[in-house]
Amino acid sequence: MQHSRFPLTPVTQSRLAQVDFDNLGFGSTFSDHMFSMVYEDGAWTNPEIMPYQALAIEPGVAMLHYGQTVFDGYKAFRGEDGQARIFRPDRNASRLHDSCQRLCIPIMPLAELTEIMLQATRELIELDHAWIPSQWGHSLYIRPLVIGTEATLEVRAANRYRFLIMTSPVGSYFNNLQKGVSLRVEDRFTRAASIGGLGAAKTAANYAASLLPGAQSRAQGFDQVLWLDSNAHRYVEEVGAMNIFFKIAGRVVTPPLGGSILPGVVRDSALTLLRDWDIPVEERRIAIDEVIEAFRSGDLEEVFGAGTAAVICPVASIGYQDEIYSIAGTPPGELTLRLYDELTGIQYGKIKDRHDWNQYVALPD
Repeated sequence: MQHSRFPLTPVTQSRLAQVDFDNLGFGSTFSDHMFSMVYEDGAWTNPEIMPYQALAIEPGVAMLHYGQTVFDGYKAFRGEDGQARIFRPDRNASRLHDSCQRLCIPIMPLAELTEIMLQATRELIELDHAWIPSQWGHSLYIRPLVIGTEATLEVRAANRYRFLIMTSPVGSYFNNLQKGVSLRVEDRFTRAASIGGLGAAKTAANYAASLLPGAQSRAQGFDQVLWLDSNAHRYVEEVGAMNIFFKIAGRVVTPPLGGSILPGVVRDSALTLLRDWDIPVEERRIAIDEVIEAFRSGDLEEVFGAGTAAVICPVASIGYQDEIYSIAGTPPGELTLRLYDELTGIQYGKIKDRHDWNQYVALPD
């Protein structure tokens, strides 16, 4: 491997032959190697690449009791030109940095964290390049994770941490993109507090809070939850795995970032493209009543989600207060499809990357 910065312990035998690349799920298969770094005595040390393996932890570690766990996720795509494209990892490094700060994790300065994440990701891709799927719509998902590893029951920030980066070959997050997904509006439970909570951090607590409403939605035949604000249960915030967009009478509306909504990288990318195309965009609060009224009046033209896992995902229907509101026409809509094609085209190298979003890794022949 060229330009290796980190000590490497390679696997003695790869597990690649056990992977069925024609039937990939999402995040249930992990590549051969992972990156590891530890924090103790006030410093981040011992960066290395090692075989993917189980962790030995004590039952008393802080992350198990007080939730000091943050993570992020981005993807690498295999292009026909022999290069892997890592889509906007600098934005994920920034978000991981912010998440760590919110959970009182002593993360390194942003510039250093970004450099280490990029270099570790490059080396993992070079080492496990055969794990990157070649099928369109599939990719190598990259998961950085920071956990508190000090064993203490005292309610305080831990003094020891571990930073890991693992990779996983993945297929499509949703299996029904052609017909779109169904959403159920959750007007009882909340994902995160609207002010002062953890909603903008990518931390385990937010996802734990979403599991019960998510299970209830699936039991009722829906794919995902559409969250409302925690105060009035009136204003739309985000979907279980995506940021949400509404095209109403020719204008695209999406809820603004304000502390309770995860600042999605694909969300930002979609907004950039929409403005490039001179499509009117509004980042503002939008009440569920406004959405329903737009359904009834025929002004609601398209609804779609944006997220790393699904890229751009059409929404076919929304369930609210025992009624189902279906989008007119057959999903995906024209704008939804245009965004999906543009973003995936950039990610796979089919379309020029005008905004320099990709980081490149040359793949061996």
